[in-house]
Amino acid sequence: MKVTKHLVMVTGLMIGTSFGITAANAKSDLPGAPDQLITDDTIRGVREWLANPVVELSISSQNRLRKGMTQDQIDAADKQWVAEREAEDQPLVAAILTNPLSSYLTQIQARSGGLFAEIFVMDAAGLNVGQSSITSDFWQGDEAKFKNTFPNGANAVFIDEAEYDEDSDTWRSQLNMTMSDQQGTPIGAVTIEVNLNELARRQKL
Repeated sequence: MKVTKHLVMVTGLMIGTSFGITAANAKSDLPGAPDQLITDDTIRGVREWLANPVVELSISSQNRLRKGMTQDQIDAADKQWVAEREAEDQPLVAAILTNPLSSYLTQIQARSGGLFAEIFVMDAAGLNVGQSSITSDFWQGDEAKFKNTFPNGANAVFIDEAEYDEDSDTWRSQLNMTMSDQQGTPIGAVTIEVNLNELARRQKL
C-alpha cells in the first residue's frame, strides 16, 4: 500500500508539473464563507476603532462642505480623481490622502498585521472622506458597498462576496457598514477589506 500511495503522489506531481502547476502559483483555498468568518465579534472590534472622534468629525465636516452637490458635480469630481491618479499634479487626491482621517486609517491598517487590506470612509453622498490607500474612484454611491448600507439605516451591515487576490494569494471580502453620529443618525459609510485567510488563522488560535 505504501508503494501504491507513493506512485500516486509521484504521478500527480508529474501531471501537475506538466501543466505548470507548482506550489508557488497554486491558488489558496477559500478558508470559509465571508459571513461566517466575519463574526459579530469581528464587527464589534471594528466599531471600537471607528468610534475615534476623528472619524465622525471628518465625515460631518465633509457633509457640510459638500452639501447640495449635484450629480453632475459628483461625476466631475469622480472623473477628476481618476485622472489625477495618473497625473503628477494631484490636488484632490492629495487633499484626501493627507487629511487626519486618512492618517488614522493608515495606522489602523498597519497595526492590523495584515488583517485589513484596505479601509475607506464615505460621506452621505458616497464620496471618499478618508482612506488607508488610494482607491480607483472617488465616488462609491453607485456601488453595493454604499447602496446596501447608508440608505438602510444606522445598523446596516453588508458583507460582500469573497474575491481572490492573486498578488498576495489570499481571499478577501469587504465588510461594509453605515456610519452614524453620536445621536444615531446615519452620516456616511465605511468599507473594510478583510483578509479572510488571516482572519481564519487567528480564529483557530
